[in-house]
Order: sequence, then C-alpha cells, then structure tokens
Amino acid sequence: MPLRIAIVSQAYHPAVGGVTEHVAGTARALRARGHAVSIVTSRFGKAGESDADTRDGLRVIRLGRNIVVPYNGAENNLTLGWNLGPKLAALFAPGGKPAFDIVHVHCPISPVLPHAAIEAAGAAGIPLVGTFHTASDEDRMIRLFRGHLRHFVDRLARVIAVSEAARDYAARQFPVPMTILPNGVDLERFRPGEARLARYDDGVPNILFVGRFDPRKGLPDLLVACGRLAREGRAFRVILVGDGRLRAQVERLAGGALRGRVHFEGRVSHDRLPSYYATADVFCSPARGGESFGMVLLEAMALGIPVLATDLPGHRSVVTPGHDGVLVPRRDPDALAAALARLLDDPGERRRLGANGLRSAARFGWDDIAARLEDIYLSVTPSGARPPREADARNGALVSAGA
Repeated sequence: MPLRIAIVSQAYHPAVGGVTEHVAGTARALRARGHAVSIVTSRFGKAGESDADTRDGLRVIRLGRNIVVPYNGAENNLTLGWNLGPKLAALFAPGGKPAFDIVHVHCPISPVLPHAAIEAAGAAGIPLVGTFHTASDEDRMIRLFRGHLRHFVDRLARVIAVSEAARDYAARQFPVPMTILPNGVDLERFRPGEARLARYDDGVPNILFVGRFDPRKGLPDLLVACGRLAREGRAFRVILVGDGRLRAQVERLAGGALRGRVHFEGRVSHDRLPSYYATADVFCSPARGGESFGMVLLEAMALGIPVLATDLPGHRSVVTPGHDGVLVPRRDPDALAAALARLLDDPGERRRLGANGLRSAARFGWDDIAARLEDIYLSVTPSGARPPREADARNGALVSAGA
C-alpha cells in the first residue's frame, strides 16, 4: 500500500555526513517502492534554497535556517526559525486533515526541528517513527534534560537505532524497545569498476580519508602514523577528501616528512566521490569515538577497497576484523602505522580484504533497508498493520533497548 511519508531531518543536502546520506538513501529507495516521500529540513543558504532534490526528484520542504553547533567532537546541524511549530502543523494537517500517513523523525531528541515535528505530528494524530544515529561515551547533556526529552521519545510509535552502539547510547537514558535498522549503501553508485583518477594512478599506493576535519574523526592520528612511515622511506601518498575546523592543524602535520605526499581535495561532489574511493589502495578511518556506524567504510567496501579503521563499536557494525577489514586501537598512531605498513607491503592481503568487503557490503543495499523500514511503517498505520517480516525476526532485528 503506497504511503505518504514525511522524513524530518536537520541534516540533509547540502550538509554532508552520515545522517544526510541515510535520509537521502532511504528516501530514494522508498520512492522507488511507490511511496510519496517528502523531506522536511532546514535552509542552508544559497546552496540549499531549492525545494527539490535535483538528483532524485524528491519533494524537499525547507523551514527555518541551519546553524552549526559543535558537539560530541563534530559539527551538528540545528534548525532555528520563527513559528516552526505552526508551520509544521499547517504542513502535516492542512485544514485539520492529516497530509501524511507517517512522520519519521531523525535524531528525535535533538532540538529544535525534531521536537517541533513530534509535537505537530502528534497533534495531527499521525503515527511517529524516530531514528537514533548517535553513539558517544559522553551523555551528560542528555542526563541533564532527560525528563524533558523523555516526553518526545514517548510520543514515538516505533524507535529505531542504526546500530547496537546507537541503541546502547540511547538506551542508557531511554530504555524503550528499539529496532536496529542499519545505514545502507547505494550499490549502484558505489560498485567495482569505477575508473581511478588518472592523476593519482601512477603506481604509488594511495591512502584515502573521507570525512570532516573534526576532532572525533582522528585525522591527526593518521598523519602522525603516515609521518612515521615516510621517515622509513616507504612510497605512498595520502588523499584527503573533506574539510573542517582542524584544517590548520592538519596542514601543519602535512609538512616535514610528509611534505608533497598529502593532497587536500576539499569537499568533493556527490558524483565524483566514487572515483576517489576507486583510486584508493587502502581506505582509512582513524576516528577517536562518537561513531555509531561506519558508513564511509561501507562505501569503500562496496567498491572492493580494503579498509583500516579504529576499533569502535560503530565500526564493528560493518567490519569483521581480519575478514573484511583491519581494526586497531583508537588514538594509537603506532598501531595505525604498523597496520598501514602491513597492508602497503602485502597486495595479496589487500585483495583478500577487498573481495570479502565487497561481499559484506552487498548485505547493506538501500532497497533491503527500505523494505524493512516499510514494514515498520506499516506496523503502526491503522490500515496497513502487519507483523514483522520473517527475515527481521530471524535476524533478531527487534530487540529490547536494555538487552
């Protein structure tokens, strides 16, 4: 049964990051399954004023303005604006009649847009689904406002977490039943056979990093590790895709023994990103914490690129150590350097990890994720209720938050 779905997220194009990719991926896949999908998000300035996603033909409704707030070692999107509540009420129930069958709110305990959307959808009698994306060792702010935030969690008919790490983080304060529904990957966009970038295809091994230059991403640890390899005389280059507030520190670390080896590509367009992955001989994510899932690892694996990452619960959602990737302790440049050296010295091991990673990534296609999400939606809509799919029950997708 086709559904009218509103997906509410403060992170969406042109903002970069895992939540943006999750929202875009599920929206495309749900639309392909015949549902009418609208994305409710912020205005991001001139680059984000359009009310249509030109890549996917999705309806995009932009309210308020985005500001960036540092939290949990990263930049977080926050929507501010006058009358967000009344505008959402008019959107969800024009003339008092619900315009949507489901409202799906991402990061439901984050102010301001998610809270306003939960209130407006609840007042309109529209079933609410919420997805938690965050994992962190730090939850003092949530504990401080737990009583207030619990109100919004209690309004959700179904609660989703993108990984066990995200579930555990949320469950420490909100012990409610949660379904683990992971991030996915666009297997048509990220697939083997993508052409390598000619300027970096010269036989020198390429180490690739993709992400924001935020403290939690651990990029300085990677450059310290690579500096040690450079002083040993190893041949390699480092390709950095992204930018951020640590840019000055990263540029300083790119000097000395690494001078001429580190290439700053800045923010890369949606269409060009797969070519960067294809150019990598090793993909590295040296994150220090706060990662609920390894989305960039999954994108690299989908192209058959071997991955090296820090041993975080979120990364283990994607990588089986020794089988389809290598995990090392976080904040440990020595361990990172040793693992990089082993991979650079062993093309056969890189091929083995890449081949296994390719098979692992196939389990995370957006269409499969959207099919499971569709079942969640139908379980809370009066006209479409049906039990969880057999595959979900078999895989233990529905779990207690306290498990």
